[in-house]
Amino acid sequence: MGLKEEFEEHAKKAKTLPDTTTNENKLILYALYKQATVGAVNTPRPGIFNLRDRAKWDAWKTVEGKTQEEAMNDYITKVKQLLEEAGISA
Repeated sequence: MGLKEEFEEHAKKAKTLPDTTTNENKLILYALYKQATVGAVNTPRPGIFNLRDRAKWDAWKTVEGKTQEEAMNDYITKVKQLLEEAGISA
């Protein structure tokens, strides 16, 4: 299985994470997913009153230097870790 296929498989598995997954971990997954699929941040930072989108944008900005392949690998690793912590088989 290639990296892209494994990434897509773990993106599906990420949707099965429990509701107890912290917002911090959700933001990490979001940032890595965006970096893997889109690349570097390509939109202006949302305004101060748009807290949710601003947090997502800030998280994405933190992984800006990673290649798309690095982001895919990190995403897969993070999903495996969160599934293991939740007691769900990866």
